Amino acid sequence: MFPTPQVLASLPKLSTPFRRSQLGLFHGKTKQYGNNVPHSKHKTRRTWLPNVHTKRLSSDALGHDVKVKLTTRALKSINKHGGVDNYLLRTNPDLLGIEGMRLRILVREKLDVKRAEDEALAQAEAKIQLEKEMKEEKQRRRAQVAQARKSREARQSVAGGIFGSVGSSTPPRVHAS
Repeated sequence: MFPTPQVLASLPKLSTPFRRSQLGLFHGKTKQYGNNVPHSKHKTRRTWLPNVHTKRLSSDALGHDVKVKLTTRALKSINKHGGVDNYLLRTNPDLLGIEGMRLRILVREKLDVKRAEDEALAQAEAKIQLEKEMKEEKQRRRAQVAQARKSREARQSVAGGIFGSVGSSTPPRVHAS
């Protein structure tokens, strides 16, 4: 996402009126220009700088605090988005600057790694669950076969007792005349 030094060298010099905004989360705030106008109506040129503070923001994705310079507008947007991670992922890249894009890439990489680990864990759990279900199915089938064998033996012993042939496995045939 970041241009390499070779790419930057090949590009024509771009106008960057407020380079400081690239080193933090300024949310599009830049230096403003205007005039001081006293009662004598003699205008004097002046500038207004953004309200910049250095803050430590806790990042859940990165697992540690991030020390960054930011404007109060960016801080409001971070609170609105529910944290620095969501702010970095959801904000328009034009408003982030170079430092914001660097942090966005770090957060995305960490989240991708975490997502891959979660998917691998879910697949492993699904495999274990499938094996467990197969084992239970096998035991249930064995129990059914054993139950069928017991009921067959019970029927044969009852039938053998009724027909008088105790030792034979099949009951004698009775011919109807």
